[in-house]
Amino acid sequence: MPQEFYKEISPPFLYRGCDRDLGLESTLQELPLYNFSVEVGAQHCAPTGVEVANFFEKHPLLPGAILLEEGKCIGMISRRRLSELLFYPYGQELLFHQPLGILYRFVRAAILLLPDTTPILTAMQMTLRRSPELLAEPLVVQTAPDTYRLLDVQELNIASWQIRGIETQVRYERSQAQMIQNDKMASLGRLVDGVAHEILDPLNFIWGNLTHVSEYSQDLMKLVAAYAQHIPDTSVEINHLKQEIEFYFLEEDLTKALASIRNGAERLKKLVIGLQNFCHIDELYPKTADLHACLDSLILLMNSRLQGEIEIVKNYGRLPPVSCFIGELNQVFMNILSQSVDALLNEAVRHQLNPDSTTNMQKPLIEITTEIISRESPKTEALLSRWISIRIADNGPGMPQKLQQQIIKSFSVGKRADKETTLAVSYRIIAAKHGGKLNFRSELGVGTEFEILLPLV
Repeated sequence: MPQEFYKEISPPFLYRGCDRDLGLESTLQELPLYNFSVEVGAQHCAPTGVEVANFFEKHPLLPGAILLEEGKCIGMISRRRLSELLFYPYGQELLFHQPLGILYRFVRAAILLLPDTTPILTAMQMTLRRSPELLAEPLVVQTAPDTYRLLDVQELNIASWQIRGIETQVRYERSQAQMIQNDKMASLGRLVDGVAHEILDPLNFIWGNLTHVSEYSQDLMKLVAAYAQHIPDTSVEINHLKQEIEFYFLEEDLTKALASIRNGAERLKKLVIGLQNFCHIDELYPKTADLHACLDSLILLMNSRLQGEIEIVKNYGRLPPVSCFIGELNQVFMNILSQSVDALLNEAVRHQLNPDSTTNMQKPLIEITTEIISRESPKTEALLSRWISIRIADNGPGMPQKLQQQIIKSFSVGKRADKETTLAVSYRIIAAKHGGKLNFRSELGVGTEFEILLPLV
């Protein structure tokens, strides 16, 4: 019977996996997997334990055998479990004389069955969650609906440590790059702040002297009017000079020109102050700030991108000064506003390229709403906590569900993203630095709304 049975068992075969280097997203199908299955459904022709043990002796690296019943996986018996049977009462009799299906009832253990698309790091985490007596047991990997292979847990450990080393290196390089980037941005902030200060000094001279110039011009025009009243008959030369300099137009336009200069100086001063506020470098401790002034400064800085095509609607509520890291909070506001502006401008361009589209093009709109709200505390339902809510909504095309899931996934601390997104950075600034929350809602054809919640203490 043993000799006849050996002809029915397919010898073990090792799939060596992928030749490329492992990465953070590598899966189980890239690791060496053993193909060794034994059919135990028919008890009269099922192999015995010693016959399977002979295969283990011929293949020292073979971790175990997959047990099938009519082609379906019903379990797995490892090399260690089979050898432990020798120490059981009547274990040798079971090993040499009983079919493997009956023998499996005595050594049955829970198996970890995973698809071959499972990431290696995820499989390692699931392996470590098993009971201590099962930590050394092989994993069963399903490569097709009725195809199963074995993965030695040591191979999984080695691959996991390799990936952890790669991950550590990537995090180190990313942290170094982030430090360099932060240093560059801090240097750029100081440079821009210095330039804004240099612009603001002469601007203050212009702004301060405009009042005097306006008063002087009015006094001079009064003097000219007094001369004209007391000396009505002027010489031909004076009349010719009045015509040459267009005196009556000059008299009417001088006030308008001074008002225009004042308006331009005022806008430039607001722009420079907004630039200084945006380039503010946060210190170790938060300071109080006016969120409405911050939002107004950012809108002024983004005015060139709005191009008069996007309408900004401000629904400002009554907000107290907020203790925050204003430089980083400005970055969050800028990231979200830029996201909305990009979505609206891209939709406008798409509509221009496809004017025959059936969708009605609305006036691009960004609505900013601020208010104080009360929410139930997660610790106790009876206690209400107060929050400052800043909602930035647009009527753009909205986000598809897949993109929304990617954004939510990027908010996770354990996400190993190849590229840091501005929304992920914004989430960490709100959640980690301010103890707040960043929520968003989006619907195709309706628009997207981001909500920033800051605790009010």
